[in-house]
Amino acid sequence: MNLLVLFLPVWVLSISFSSPILHAASSISLSQNAQAESPGIQEVRTVHHQNLNKRILIALVACSALLVGVFLFLLYVWFGRHKNLRCSKSKSQETIEAAKGETISSVNAKLNYSKMADKKSSVAIFDYQLLEAATNSFNTSNIMGESGSRIVYRAHFDEHFQAAVKKADSDADREFENEVSWLSKIQHQNIIKIMGYCIHGESRFLVYELMENGSLETQLHGPNRGSSLTWPLRLRIAVDVARALEYLHEHNNPPVVHRDLKSSNVFLDSNFNAKLSDFGFAMVLGMQHKNMKMSGTLGYLAPEYISHGKLTDKSDVYAFGVVLLELLTGKKPMENMTSNQYQSLVSWAMPQLTDRSKLPSILDPVIRDTMDLKHLYQVAAVAVLCVQSEPSYRPLITDVLHSLIPLVPVELGGSLRVTEPISS
Repeated sequence: MNLLVLFLPVWVLSISFSSPILHAASSISLSQNAQAESPGIQEVRTVHHQNLNKRILIALVACSALLVGVFLFLLYVWFGRHKNLRCSKSKSQETIEAAKGETISSVNAKLNYSKMADKKSSVAIFDYQLLEAATNSFNTSNIMGESGSRIVYRAHFDEHFQAAVKKADSDADREFENEVSWLSKIQHQNIIKIMGYCIHGESRFLVYELMENGSLETQLHGPNRGSSLTWPLRLRIAVDVARALEYLHEHNNPPVVHRDLKSSNVFLDSNFNAKLSDFGFAMVLGMQHKNMKMSGTLGYLAPEYISHGKLTDKSDVYAFGVVLLELLTGKKPMENMTSNQYQSLVSWAMPQLTDRSKLPSILDPVIRDTMDLKHLYQVAAVAVLCVQSEPSYRPLITDVLHSLIPLVPVELGGSLRVTEPISS
C-alpha cells in the first residue's frame, strides 16, 4: 500500500507528460483528415502520418521506460528502508536485553525479562525446560539442601554458568513474590544474589548465585558433622551473618526484619563466606499488623513473638543467637528427647554457657580445644545476651558485630592478628 502511494504521483505525472504529445498527435491527425478532401496533397499526407506514428511510438516507449525505472527505484528504496528498520529494531532489542541481563549473559538459552507488578527492579524469567535440563530433571543427586518442602538444586547451564535453583512452596505465592521483590532490590556482599525466577503451572522456582558449600545447616548437621568448619571459619560465618543483619536493620531504606533467620537460610560459597537467603517473610520494620500470620521456625522464634506476636529487629537478634549456639555446640535448635518431647538448644545451653568450668564440655568436638579460651568466653557471652527472653536486654546487631570482629583473623576479614600459637 505504501509503495502504491509513492508510485501514484509519478504515474499521474507521466500521464500529464504524455498528454500534450497525444493531444498534438490528435490535432495533426484531424488536420490531415481535413486536408484529405484536397486531391492534390495525398502523398504529403501519407508522409506526415508515418512520422506521427513514429513520434507517438517513441513517446510511449519513453514514458513506459520512465515509469518502469521510477517503479524499480521506488521498490529498491522501499525494501532498503524496510530492511534498515528491522535491523534497527533488532539492535535496539539486543541492547536492552544485554543491559538487563549482564549477570547471565553467558547462558546460551532463551531468557525473557519482565518487571514484577509495581516493582522497581527487573529480574530474569527462566524457561522451565531450561531449569529442567540444567538440573537433570531435578535429579536427587543435584540436591544441595532441604528445608521443609523447599529443596535447593545445583543447576549446570553451561561451562561458564552454574546456579542454585530453589523449588518454593506451591501454596506460598505471597512469600514467593516478596522474596523476588526484596532480593531484586537489596545488594550486599553477605546477602545472596537472585538471578531470576520461573513459574511453571503450580510450581515456583527461584534461581540464585551458586553457593558451592551449601547451607550452614547441611555443613553442621549433615554427613560431615561440621568437620570442614574450623573455629576461625565459624567465627567468620557469624560475622558475615551479623553484617547482613546490620545492613537490613541499620542501612537499608526502609529498615527490614528478616523474620526467618536460621542455619538452613545461611549459604556458604567455595571459601565458606556466608550469605543470608530466603526473604519470603521479610518485612519493613514497624509495619506489623494485628492479623499478620506468624512465621519462622520453632527453635529460632523469640519468646515475645511466640507469646504476643511482637516483632522487632530484636527478634532477628534472638535468631542470630541461636545460630551462634549451633556454631558453638554443633547441635540442632530443637533436639528430639522422646517421641513427643523436644528440648530447645537455648534452654539446654544457657546454664552451661554462664559456667566457665562447664563451657568447654558443651562445644562441638570438632572445635574443642582449638581456640583461646578468652575468645570462647567472649563468644559465649555474646550468645547469652542475644537469646535473653526480654528483648530490651538483647544488644543491637551492630554491637554484636563489633564484639565479634576482633576475634576473627585479619586474613578472614576480621581484625585479629595472631602473633603466637593458639593456646587452649
